[in-house]
Amino acid sequence: MKYIVIGLGNYGSVLAEELTSLGHEVIGVDQDAQNVDRMKDKVATAYVVDATDEAALTVLPLQTVDVVIVAIGENFGASVRVVSLLKKNKVKHIYARALDDIHKSVLEAFSIDRVLTPEKDAACMLVRLLELNIEVESFQIDEEHFVFKFGIPRKLVGCQVNDLKEDEDFNLKLLALVRGKMVKNSLGISVLEKEVDNAFPEDYTLQAEDRLVCYGLYKDFVKFWKSIGK
Repeated sequence: MKYIVIGLGNYGSVLAEELTSLGHEVIGVDQDAQNVDRMKDKVATAYVVDATDEAALTVLPLQTVDVVIVAIGENFGASVRVVSLLKKNKVKHIYARALDDIHKSVLEAFSIDRVLTPEKDAACMLVRLLELNIEVESFQIDEEHFVFKFGIPRKLVGCQVNDLKEDEDFNLKLLALVRGKMVKNSLGISVLEKEVDNAFPEDYTLQAEDRLVCYGLYKDFVKFWKSIGK
């Protein structure tokens, strides 16, 4: 995919580099020549452009990219003006960064595709990490619902899937089983081989190397996780 990232500060530069590392074409934009110079060899193209200037903004290929990301955060006025100009130029897909709830509310009024709240998201992710520990990976679907992948706690090894009662007691939907098995590779070294199974018997006996994937409310999963032990 092709992206324009407007604002090459700490957040925008990392975003641009990560997208590039994944094979996407990234055009970086900033009014600060030093920021652009720092990024010019790390992205496909980098422009010194004041994106709050409507005439200057027209030099960018706004209609030929998949997404324009406004990574400006600290300058509230500049962020809002750039988003306004992008909407005026009928850019199809716009993501924009917000630093607080007021900023987020103003950006939401433009009906853009997504408002990014990296600082808030990072704090929430840390809280979840501390609360659930590293045995749980989560993917957020909306404000309350998540998909969770978690390792089998020691006390559940040898139990059957139907012993969990995740649906009956915690309103969680079990989506998949990731079976883990230690095998020897071509060099005779033991490695963990994983196989995802979306249809498995309820009397399947859980192994230490397995992982389970479920879906539900975050608060319900916390209750479930605490009930099965860590």
